[in-house]
Amino acid sequence: MTIQSPCFAGIDAGGTTFKCGVSDVDGNLLNKHRVRVTTPEETLSACAEYFKSVTSKSNLKAMGIASFGPIDIDRTSKTYGTILATPKPNWAGTDLRGFFSDALATETIVDTDVNGALLAEMTTGAAQGASSAVYMTIGTGIGAGIYLNGHFAGQPTHPEFGHIPMNRHPDDTSFAGICPFHGDCLEGLASVTALRARWGEPKDLPPDHQGWVIAADYLAQACRVLTLTLRVERIILGGGLMLAPHLLDMVRSAYDRQMANYLGDRTIAGRTLIDRPALGDDAGLCGALLLASQHQ
Repeated sequence: MTIQSPCFAGIDAGGTTFKCGVSDVDGNLLNKHRVRVTTPEETLSACAEYFKSVTSKSNLKAMGIASFGPIDIDRTSKTYGTILATPKPNWAGTDLRGFFSDALATETIVDTDVNGALLAEMTTGAAQGASSAVYMTIGTGIGAGIYLNGHFAGQPTHPEFGHIPMNRHPDDTSFAGICPFHGDCLEGLASVTALRARWGEPKDLPPDHQGWVIAADYLAQACRVLTLTLRVERIILGGGLMLAPHLLDMVRSAYDRQMANYLGDRTIAGRTLIDRPALGDDAGLCGALLLASQHQ
């Protein structure tokens, strides 16, 4: 099927899967497709072939990419749209913007996957109406998009929240952590990759496994840092690990215990502050398409 009307292209470029999609100019999702991440060459070529099969040069108005990082998102930079020193093997130096601008002959706008997802959640999702919010993804790695005072924090770069230090859980003192840069940072202890290194596939762990208690403790610490440092109104937890149905309430409860009512009547309870993305698995893709629409 080739879309005949004017449209936007978007990619939610994650560590495991690139979620590709096309929307009309009003933001309605018309088509989507997943590409499994292998090498940069194979992955980007497969995405380009998909877009070429459903769009044409005459009707594709722009592309948006919401990508894992670290990535150069400074629109004045010579390396804008290029992945930087990522722990992901073979992807450092990959020029996402240059590849798709050339392959599809269209303007390409690039931001982080978490900024894209947060943009979508603040537009039509779980953070609508909030003046400050965070989207944290817990997947192969961990990252956070932070919106404060009318803009995304860190511009023209972006936060690397997954690499903040953690207080070790008393039942998790022997694990070195999987981050090649920092060992036992948040990503090194609480990402899907970190849980897998200790206990096997998270999807195979029973709900009462101690690994979930440990992961919830670290994620609650992260939410506590965000609350006490930035006083945000909403924290959205997305990514593959949050597909575990029991984890959200465990994080909320751990957060409430850690906060210990420190802010008194100004404390926002975990069940109000912390939530899953209302747009579910499409949050990043919807954000990428919103980035594309900025070119109008």
